[in-house]
Amino acid sequence: MNKPVLLIVDDDPQVLAAVRRDLRSRYRESYTIISATSGEEALTAARELKGRGDALAMVISDQRMPGMPGSEVLARSREVYPLARRVLLTAYSDIQAAVRAINDAHLDHYLSKPWDPPEECLFPVIDDLLDAWQAESLPEAKGLRLVGHQWSPESHAIKDFLAGNLIPYRWLDVARDADARALLDAACVCEDELPALFFDDGSPVMRNPAPRQVAERLVSPLSAAFEVYDLVIVGAGPAGLAAAVYGASEGLRTLLLDRHAPGGQAGTSSRIENYLGFPTGVSGSELTRRAMMQAQRLGAEFLAPLEVTGVAIDGGYKRLALADGREIVTRAMLATTGMFYREHLAAGIKEHTGAGVYYGAAATEASAVRDRRVIVVGGGNSAGQGAIYLARYAKEVQIVVRRESLDCSMSRYLIEQIEKTPNIRVRPLTEITRVEGEGRVERVELASLVDGALAGSRGGSCRIEEIDALFVFIGTRPCSDWLPSNVLRDDKGFVLTGRDLMAAEGYARTWKEQREPLPLETSVPGVFAAGDLRAGAMNRVASAVGEGSMVVRLTHEYLALT
Repeated sequence: MNKPVLLIVDDDPQVLAAVRRDLRSRYRESYTIISATSGEEALTAARELKGRGDALAMVISDQRMPGMPGSEVLARSREVYPLARRVLLTAYSDIQAAVRAINDAHLDHYLSKPWDPPEECLFPVIDDLLDAWQAESLPEAKGLRLVGHQWSPESHAIKDFLAGNLIPYRWLDVARDADARALLDAACVCEDELPALFFDDGSPVMRNPAPRQVAERLVSPLSAAFEVYDLVIVGAGPAGLAAAVYGASEGLRTLLLDRHAPGGQAGTSSRIENYLGFPTGVSGSELTRRAMMQAQRLGAEFLAPLEVTGVAIDGGYKRLALADGREIVTRAMLATTGMFYREHLAAGIKEHTGAGVYYGAAATEASAVRDRRVIVVGGGNSAGQGAIYLARYAKEVQIVVRRESLDCSMSRYLIEQIEKTPNIRVRPLTEITRVEGEGRVERVELASLVDGALAGSRGGSCRIEEIDALFVFIGTRPCSDWLPSNVLRDDKGFVLTGRDLMAAEGYARTWKEQREPLPLETSVPGVFAAGDLRAGAMNRVASAVGEGSMVVRLTHEYLALT
C-alpha cells in the first residue's frame, strides 16, 4: 500500500511551494505530499486517491481562493475522507472565517500565515494532527481484526474494550462482510466461537476472549512493578489522568488503575468543545490518548482492566484488594471512579443490552448504525454529544427526554448544533416504556408524559416505533461501593471531602486526627477523592482535571505528616 497522502491546496504558487517545501523536509519519509491549485482540482485528486484505495491523512487549504473558498474545500473533502484531518491557512484578517469553519467544515485547526519558523509554528500542529489520524485510521487489509455478530453482547464488550484502550482495529460483521467468512474459514473458527480476534503477525486467533485476556495479549502484563507506591489512583478518567501526570512529574511513585479502560465517561465523548485550549474541540478518545502518553512518558504506570474491590487501612498504608485476589500497597490513594450511567428500567432493556441497547458507547457503535434509525435517551451533554456524532452515520436520530426541552440540562452550544442537524429530532415529555425484538432491538414503545406522569394515568398516549439501536445517557450514580465503610458519603453515595466532612453525621466518630482534613481528603487520612465521585463536584472535564492536579500537592502534604 502507498504511503498516506498530505494534500495541499493554494492558488498562490509561492505559498504552495513554501508549504510543500516545509512538509517534505519533515514528513517525506512517511507521507506523500501532493498539491492542487484550486478547490475543484483538490477534490478531484481526493476522489482519485479514494478510487485507488490510498489513505488521505490531511488536507491543508488556503481560505481565499477563486471559485471555491478553503472552508468549502475542507467541508466537501470530508464526504470523501471523513477521518482526514483538515487545516485552514488564513491571513490574520480571515480569523473570523476560520472560526466559522470550525463548526461549518468541522475544521481541526487553522494556521495564520506566515508560520515561520516551521519548527515552532507548523510542525507541532501537524505532528499532533497526524498522531490523532494514525490513532483512528487503520489500513483495510492490515492490523487487528475483530469478527463477530453485530448484535452480540460479547462482541460489543470486546469492541468497547479495544476502543476504550485506544487500540485500532477493524470490525467485521459476520453477517455482512465477505472478508469475515473468509477469515473464519481459513482459521477453522466456528460461529459459536465468536467474537474472534485475528492478528496480522501470524499469532493464534483468540476465540471468544474476555477483555482481560485481550489486555494481557495486546496491552501489557497486569502486574505492578513495585511492592509499595506513594500514590495509587483508582479510576482513569480526567481527574485520575491529571493526578497521574502530576504525580509522576513531581517524583511520586505513581500507579493508575481502571476496571475497564482510560478516559472514563469523558473518554467516550465524541466531541468536547468547551475544554480550554482546544478551539476546534477534541474527542474524548483523543484527549485520553494525549493524557496517557504524557503520564506514561513521565513515569506513571497504568494497569487495566483491574478492579479494586476493597481497601484496608494498615497503619500508614492502604492495602487495595483486587478482584483477582492480589493486593497493591500504597501510602496514599486517590479515588476517581466517577459515576455509572443509571440502568434504564423499561421492560426489555436488560435482555437487549449489548444487542442494540448501549450505555454510552456512541463512538464505538456509530459505524454499525449507518443508515439506520436510533434513539438517544437523555438530555445532558453526553447525550447531546452522542446524538451529534451518531447523526453522521444514522439515517435518523431521536433524542428522548422526560423534560419539556433540553435548555435546563444541556450546554447551549450543543443545543444549537442539534437544531442545525437535519436528521436529529428531539422528543420532549417522552419516556421509553418497552423495548422489543428477536435477538436484537427492533422496536420500542414510547409514552408521552403529562405533568410528569406516564401516558394512560393522565391522558397521554403510547406508540410503537421501529428502531435499530438505543443509546442510554440517563442520570448517573457514584461508583463508591468499593470504598471502606468509614469513608463518609452523602445520602446519594457521593464521597464527602475536606471541610464538607466536618458537618457530616459520623465525622467525630470517624476522624481521629489532631488536624482538619486536607481539601479533597476523605474521612480516612491519606485517602483522597476527586472528580465526579466527590460530593459537590462540578461535573466538567476542566474541574476534574483541576482536582486531580490538586491532589498531588495534597499528597505531598499528607506524606510529610506521616
